[in-house]
Amino acid sequence: MDEVFSIFLDTFGGPVDRQEVPTSSIERYRGKLPNILLEYWAEHGWCGYGEGIFWIVNPQEYEGVVASWLEGTKFESFDTYHLIARSAFGDLFLWGERTGASLDITGHLSRYAAHTSIYTGDQMDNGLRSFLLSIDVESNDYGDLFQPAMKKLGTLRHDEMYGFVPALMFGGPDTLDHLEKVKAVEHLTLLSQIAELEPYSFSDL
Repeated sequence: MDEVFSIFLDTFGGPVDRQEVPTSSIERYRGKLPNILLEYWAEHGWCGYGEGIFWIVNPQEYEGVVASWLEGTKFESFDTYHLIARSAFGDLFLWGERTGASLDITGHLSRYAAHTSIYTGDQMDNGLRSFLLSIDVESNDYGDLFQPAMKKLGTLRHDEMYGFVPALMFGGPDTLDHLEKVKAVEHLTLLSQIAELEPYSFSDL
């Protein structure tokens, strides 16, 4: 195991609900995603970390989710994006084939943050390493609700997330009482259709 992934594991803890990655999936994304990510897939699989607060996922499962979020936005034609990771609450980490780790979407708030990565072209592997080293538990734990949600609702599987019902964009409260365990793809697709995707503003922070 390389040093970067070892540090990532020290930050989050060991894997949960691992799925083996078929060779066909690795070949499907060769040249589109960093080689080092494909190596991590082969060695570690797709799985959750930190008891399921952060997930490295199969981008193919989320192609429809990405398309639904980006439809009608400037990003739709700007680059080809793939979802490489997500949080338990629907924070989405997208990888652009040209622009690298350049777009994050907070699903439950319909907000995005765009970045200009210095790691493009032949620096994509370094970009992926930088991404993994920048991720922490706290930023993926919306309102410190992860542990209470896991205690109340149970541990997540690879295709599940914690979602607010009713959705926050419908005016629902962001409390534990309104969290449910939901299917990730279906819930994220629903959220993408509720409100227009807008950039974070300083008032959101």
